Formats: sequence, C-alpha cells, structure tokens
Amino acid sequence: MPRKKTASLVRDIPADRLYGSVPIQRLINRVMLNGKKQLAEKLVYTGLEKAASKLKVENPLEVFEQAWKNVQPQVETRSRRVGGANYQIPFEVKGQRQSHLTLMWFVAAARSRKGMSMADRLAAEFMDAYNGQGAAVKKREDVHKMAEANRAFAHFART
Repeated sequence: MPRKKTASLVRDIPADRLYGSVPIQRLINRVMLNGKKQLAEKLVYTGLEKAASKLKVENPLEVFEQAWKNVQPQVETRSRRVGGANYQIPFEVKGQRQSHLTLMWFVAAARSRKGMSMADRLAAEFMDAYNGQGAAVKKREDVHKMAEANRAFAHFART
C-alpha cells in the first residue's frame, strides 16, 4: 500500500534574525546539536562571513544563495521492485525534498571535514559550493550520474 502524502506536517519556520532568510534558518536548525541554537547561529553566521570575505563578496547572502543553487539536486533515483527485480528509477526532485537533501548534504560535507572549527568547516564548504566544488557538490553530481545511468528504467515510474 503506498504511503499517504502528509503535506500538513510541514512546519512553518520563521526567517533567521540576521538575513531574514528561511533556508538559512533551516541550515541553523540542521547544524544545531542538543538544542544549542545560539551556538549554531554563531557558527553559521561566522562561516558565511568568513566565506564572503575570502571570496571578496560584499553580501554573505549571495554566497549562500549561489552555494545553495550549486548543491540542489534536480533528479534522484528511488528503488522500485518490478517483476522480482529491483530497479533504480530516476525521479524529479521537487520542493521540500530538494531543500532537505541540499541541507543534509551540506551539513554532512561540513561535518566530514576534520582539523578545524565548525565555523571554518562551514566557511570552506560554502566557498567550495560557491565555486562548484566540494563534497556536497560531488554528492549532487553522483546522484545525477546515477539517475542518468538508470534513465532506461524511467518508464517504470508512475506519477
């Protein structure tokens, strides 16, 4: 039996204090550990400012938005069982799932960097994503390659 769509469970998250951006607030919430929101805010804001100063961009929000666009996935594969075999079927990624994957990959990439503070890790990941490099962008490219390789099974997708 297919899962029901539960659109009513999507929370309305207020925009962050400094930039008035909901995606930045979602990033802060994702970075936060053990309810330490002020620490997470400080880490994200410091990371954005460091990245903007190193890239010589005046507005840190521009760095974030460009990095966000470079990490957002367009397609992904989902496993589906058809006639006794499992196929990886490419699907278009829409709305909430797209931003969720972007945040997950971004924070995972920043946390996987070792040997520096979390603010420096976030700054480095912002700079790499801004330039179209880094672990989060590589993850997106891998997902896109997987979807492209399994394009032959797209006819199994039922929308």
